[in-house]
Amino acid sequence: MQSIQAVFNIAEICARHGITDVILSPGSRSAPLTLAFARHPAYRGRLRVVPDERAAAFIGLGIAQATRRPVVLVCTSGTAGLNYAPAVAEAFFQQIPLLVLTADRPPEWIDQLDGQTIRQRNLYGAHAKGTFDFPADTTHPDAKWHAERIINEAIHLTRTGPAGPVQVNVPLREPFYPKAGQEIGYEASVKISCDDHSNTILPPAEILDLRRQLRDAGRVLVVAGQQPEDPTLTAALYEFAEARQVTVVADTIANLGNVPTVRHHDIFLAGLPKEQKADLRPDLLITFGQSLISKALKLFLRDAAPAQHWHLQPAGEVADTFRRLTRIIRVQPSVFFQQLAVFDTKDYNRAASPIPGPFISLREAQKPSVSAPVAGASPCVSATPPPHDSQADAAAQPAVTWQQANAAARGFLRQFFAIEGQPFNEFGAMRRVLGRLPEHTALHLANSMAVRYANILGLPEGRQIDVFANRGTSGIDGCTSTAVGAALARPERPVVLLTGDVAFFYDRNAFWHNYPTPNLRVVLFNNHGGGIFRLIDGPRQQPELDEFFETRQALTAENLCRDFGLRYLPVSAPAELEAALAVFFAAESGAAVLEIFTDSKTNAAFFEEYRTAVKQAFS
Repeated sequence: MQSIQAVFNIAEICARHGITDVILSPGSRSAPLTLAFARHPAYRGRLRVVPDERAAAFIGLGIAQATRRPVVLVCTSGTAGLNYAPAVAEAFFQQIPLLVLTADRPPEWIDQLDGQTIRQRNLYGAHAKGTFDFPADTTHPDAKWHAERIINEAIHLTRTGPAGPVQVNVPLREPFYPKAGQEIGYEASVKISCDDHSNTILPPAEILDLRRQLRDAGRVLVVAGQQPEDPTLTAALYEFAEARQVTVVADTIANLGNVPTVRHHDIFLAGLPKEQKADLRPDLLITFGQSLISKALKLFLRDAAPAQHWHLQPAGEVADTFRRLTRIIRVQPSVFFQQLAVFDTKDYNRAASPIPGPFISLREAQKPSVSAPVAGASPCVSATPPPHDSQADAAAQPAVTWQQANAAARGFLRQFFAIEGQPFNEFGAMRRVLGRLPEHTALHLANSMAVRYANILGLPEGRQIDVFANRGTSGIDGCTSTAVGAALARPERPVVLLTGDVAFFYDRNAFWHNYPTPNLRVVLFNNHGGGIFRLIDGPRQQPELDEFFETRQALTAENLCRDFGLRYLPVSAPAELEAALAVFFAAESGAAVLEIFTDSKTNAAFFEEYRTAVKQAFS
C-alpha cells in the first residue's frame, strides 16, 4: 500500500486547504480515495455517501453554493464519472468550485476491453476549468512531488476567479484495500502551496475616465445578473445608485437585498407598446453578475441598442448577451461601485432630479391606478437636466420611467389576483407560498415554470431571503439534489425548494442517502405533466402537444415520502393550501413535501388571462 501513499495524501492536502465537505459514491476502483477521506480525522462526520453519481454531484454543488467553499466529489471508474457531467456543466457556468476526483484504470489498460473502463482523461471537456492526470506510479520522489503539486494546483484553480469545477483523473492499480488491521497514514511533510489573491482596484486614470463618461452619458441603467448574496456589493451599489441617480434592474436571482431596484420588469416589458419602451432605453448600460431569467428584459436590451455597454467582471470570458458590449471593466463589481460613487462638483450638478414624467394610465376598472415611484428609487438620468420651469424641457423628459412602470406592475399584480372567482391554479398557489416564506430562507427555484413564476411575482420584502437556481445550464436534472445539498450544508437555516413535478420526479434519487435534512421543505406543483409547454408559444399551438411535449405522468409524491421518511401534505384547493402552509413551514414539522395538485389546462388558461390583462393594462 505504500506505493499509493500519494493517493492517501490527497485527503491531507484537501484538509490543509480548508476543504471540509466530500461527497462520494461507492465503488471498488475508487477504494483508496474513499479510505483516504474516510479515515482522515478532518472528515469525520463531513464525508457523505450518495449512491447515484448524478444526484451526488448536484448535492455537492448545493453544498458549495451554501458554503462558498470547494467540495470534493469522489467516484469510481467508467460511466460513474459521466454521471457527474450535468452538475459539472452547471458548476462551470455558475462559477461554483468543485474538485472532481475520478478513479480510473491505469493508462495501459484504456481501450483494451477491460471492464468499467472508458476514456476519462479530460472527461468534461470545455465544461471544466481544467483537468489533471494524477501519476499512475508515485514511488519515485519526483513523481510524488508531481502528484502533490497537481492537487495543490487543482484546488487553487477551483477557487481562482472565476471559480469552477476541476477534474483530477486518478489511475489506480490493485491492490486497492489495506490488509486487515493495516493503518493508513498521512504525511505531515506533504507539500502545500498557497495562492494569495490580489484585491484589485481601479487605477486613478481609469477612475477619472469612467467618471467623465458617466458624467457625459445620458440615461444610465444598471442590470444585475445571477449572483450570491454579498453585503459589501449591495452596500456599494446602494450608495452608487443614490449618488449617481441611476436605475437598477434585477431579477429575483440577483440577491440584491434592500437595494432599491426595479423587480417587476417581466410584467411591464411584456405589455408596454414600442413607443413607451423607447422611453426606457438607456444610453449607457452597466451589467454585472451572470445570467438573467427574464427573456423580456434580454429582448428589450437587445432592441434598445445602448450606445455603450460596460460589463464588470474581474476575470474570465465575458458574454456579449445584448450584442452591444463596448467595455469590460476588470474589477469586482463592489469595488467599481465603491470607487465610482464618489464624484466631483460637475457630477453633483448632473445628479439633480429631472421632472418625473406622467404616470402610466390604466384604463379599466380591474386594472390598478399607478402609485408614486418606489420610495428611495430614482428615475433614469438625462445628460443635461433641464430647469424645472421649462415646458419645452419638461416635454423632453421620458413619458414613463422604470420606477413608474415598476410601481404600476406591482399594483397590477395586487388587483389581478384580487379578482373573485379565480380557479385554483399553480400561479396563484405560487403567490400564496411565496408570501409565507420564513425569514432567512434559502429559496431554491427549480427550472421550468417555478423560477419564471417567482421572477414575475417577486419575494416578500424584509425577510432576508437568498435565492438559488441552476441557471447556468437551466436544466431540471439536479434542482432537488442541489436543494438537498444546501440543507445538509446549513442545517440551522430553512431551505425551501419550489419545483414542478417533472423536475421533482426526474431527480428523486436526491433523497437516496442516509442523512437527515429536517430544515428542508419541498413545495411540489404537480399538474401531471410538463405544463410549461402549454404556456409558451410554439409547442402549445401544436397538435402533438399532449403526447410528445407535456410528458404526461400520473405520479404523486406519497410513495416517495413514505420511502424516505418525509412528511407528506397533499392539497388541491385554496382552503387546504392555507391550512397546510401553517403546518408545513413550522420548524418542528421536519423535512416535508407539500404537493399542490392543479390542472394543466386550467393553469394554461389562467396564465393566458394574465398575459391578456398585462397587455390591456400597459397598452
